[in-house]
Amino acid sequence: QVQLVESGGGLVQAGDSLRLSCAVSGLTFSTNSMAWFRQAPGKEREIVAGITRGGGSTYYSDSVKGRFTISVDNAKNTVSLQMNSLKPEDTAVYYCGGRRGFGVDVSPNLYDHWGQGTQVTVSS
Repeated sequence: QVQLVESGGGLVQAGDSLRLSCAVSGLTFSTNSMAWFRQAPGKEREIVAGITRGGGSTYYSDSVKGRFTISVDNAKNTVSLQMNSLKPEDTAVYYCGGRRGFGVDVSPNLYDHWGQGTQVTVSS
């Protein structure tokens, strides 16, 4: 049984940093690409960052490029998202997703597994 459990969200001020973690069980990073998505109230779920299976390549949306970093820890079976220079527009529920296959896809519909989400709120 696959389980993804996010943690690390919270309330911070603009300019602060947060590190989100996704504890993964039941799937391996060698066969699954992983990604972080976010969903703000009234908006569709959008990709923030992704990493291909095996960790060879990463993808970032234009809105977070240069500020966020995605990484995997094979020993701990976790996927992390380091978020720096946070802005109020980064406020959303952040979800960890996994899909079997090589590539990072920007469509949430192509992801097989999801966590429950963690709230990130950035005040101005």
